[in-house]
Amino acid sequence: MSADRALADHVAVVTGGGTGIGLATARRLGADGARVVLASRDPEHLAAGERALRDDGVPVLTVPTDVRKPEQVDTLVERSVAEFGRVDILINNAAGNFICKAEDGWNAVVDIVLNGSFYCARAIGRHLIDRGAGGAIVSILANYVWTGSPGTIHSAAAKGGVQSMTQTLGVEWARHGIRVNAVAPGAVESPGAARQLWSTPEAVARITGRVPLQRWAQPEEIAETVAFLASSRAGYITGETITIDGGAWLGGGTFGFEV
Repeated sequence: MSADRALADHVAVVTGGGTGIGLATARRLGADGARVVLASRDPEHLAAGERALRDDGVPVLTVPTDVRKPEQVDTLVERSVAEFGRVDILINNAAGNFICKAEDGWNAVVDIVLNGSFYCARAIGRHLIDRGAGGAIVSILANYVWTGSPGTIHSAAAKGGVQSMTQTLGVEWARHGIRVNAVAPGAVESPGAARQLWSTPEAVARITGRVPLQRWAQPEEIAETVAFLASSRAGYITGETITIDGGAWLGGGTFGFEV
């Protein structure tokens, strides 16, 4: 994994950082020189993520955290500062998703994605404002924030809310030197997501057929854009969402779920 050390001496907190896009992002930030804090509700995910980062030679701290609980998020920030002296970057990646009819699902996903992203942004934003040294927040959305998608009303609404939060904080916190951006992936090869969203060969084939590039993204491809937005290479970008879906949303959406 090549790196230009663009994040040397920076400290990055990655929620949901033990697997999938979160882990790929943590590894990419580490390759760029960052010290990394992994936060997750799942001890096994934390342990696996810690092993992967230590194998890469990345200084890492793991903090069991349920982002739905503000007091645990505050503890996450406190422990990060106690271990590494500061926090510079937040990657809002913790999420939950499952397919359901609109009349059957809401709170579980909204609480993790929307409330959790806000609690993390608020806690780390306060730290960054107090430090007065600026920083970066990047949230992981989904390409259906632009289009909606049947079967994902909880996730689409929550991630749409995080997109609005991204734009609002991008303006409100610009005077503090805090840049707030997001990425909106489409279909990404991830075992965890596959179990919840597309568990049959037919579903995979249908989704692939909706992607103009005719393939799914790798988590590392999403991580590259996240690392760019977190670094000074994106120093004049804030309040922006970058879609990473092989052109799928332009053709009417990636998933086309039926419920």
